[in-house]
Amino acid sequence: MKREAVLRSAELFSVRGDLAAAAAAVNGDARRALALAKTLVRVPRPGEGHTMQLFDTLSTLGAADLTAARVAEAHLDALAILHQAGHAPRPDQTWGVFAAEGPEMPLTATRVDGGWRLDGIKPWCSLAGLLSHALVTAHVARPHGDPGRQLFAVDLGQPGITVHEDIWVARGLSQVLSGPVDFTAVTADAVGDDGWYLRRPGFSWGGVGVAAVWWGGAVGLARTLYDSTQGRAPDQIALALLGAVDLAVTGAQTALAAAASAIDAGEADDAAGSLLAARVRGIVARTVEDVIFQIGHALGPAPLALDARHAQRVADLQLYVRQHHAERDDAVLGRMLVTRGSAPW
Repeated sequence: MKREAVLRSAELFSVRGDLAAAAAAVNGDARRALALAKTLVRVPRPGEGHTMQLFDTLSTLGAADLTAARVAEAHLDALAILHQAGHAPRPDQTWGVFAAEGPEMPLTATRVDGGWRLDGIKPWCSLAGLLSHALVTAHVARPHGDPGRQLFAVDLGQPGITVHEDIWVARGLSQVLSGPVDFTAVTADAVGDDGWYLRRPGFSWGGVGVAAVWWGGAVGLARTLYDSTQGRAPDQIALALLGAVDLAVTGAQTALAAAASAIDAGEADDAAGSLLAARVRGIVARTVEDVIFQIGHALGPAPLALDARHAQRVADLQLYVRQHHAERDDAVLGRMLVTRGSAPW
């Protein structure tokens, strides 16, 4: 009985098609996306033997609606982090993860009266105006040397939090408002000690989960291309582009499946996990860019101009995949390989 409960994709969605339909009904609406995310209570956590089911859930959401997937991925990642740290959030809460750094006044955490106080600015805080809670990284003082980084749980409904939503002008993920947040004397609870967030095994696994959503978005585009071949006989160019899309999508799928197996086998911790995540994210990001390019060539301007779902999916995916830093992340991967001291192939 326990195994059956784990293997269900979500409490209300035992069939993949139902989950896809629910995500499609979100149709870019952030509030509906949060409502859907709260129902995903039985999606397995990474590293507990069913990681591929987690990735499958995320990619199913991504293929149907990227706003639904973007919101659900962050919520599920936060729940997994809290579980690793021994915290149990309430089921009515909605969570995000705010871990980006920017050039503004950094967010700092100070011990006060047995607790913690946050002050400063945190950039890229997605849905801070709608979420009930967030996991937030902040700089903490150390006796010697540079400040450390520690993770904190924050109730976003308390005084001292100012959300800046007006700067968000994105055409992709337009309702996933991701502006900066000002923190002034905000109460927070520590989640793990100094550095725990970055050194825990699940840090790199979460990055692969994001790639699973990207891959789902690419699948949604690939299906549009495939459907276009069913109405009329495709010419050689259309067939070649469809074949190229298939190679990219199936190659990335293989990388995600291998990553899930490695995570569940305990082969993706520490440096091995960082290397795995860098590879998979790079493979999937390149797949997304290739698929967008190839489908643009295959279908021309018509779906971008006349198909609202397709146009939105392209805009959403172009923005979302920029969480991968392209050549800069490739350089990080290259540095990892050089540090190994021997060729990895």
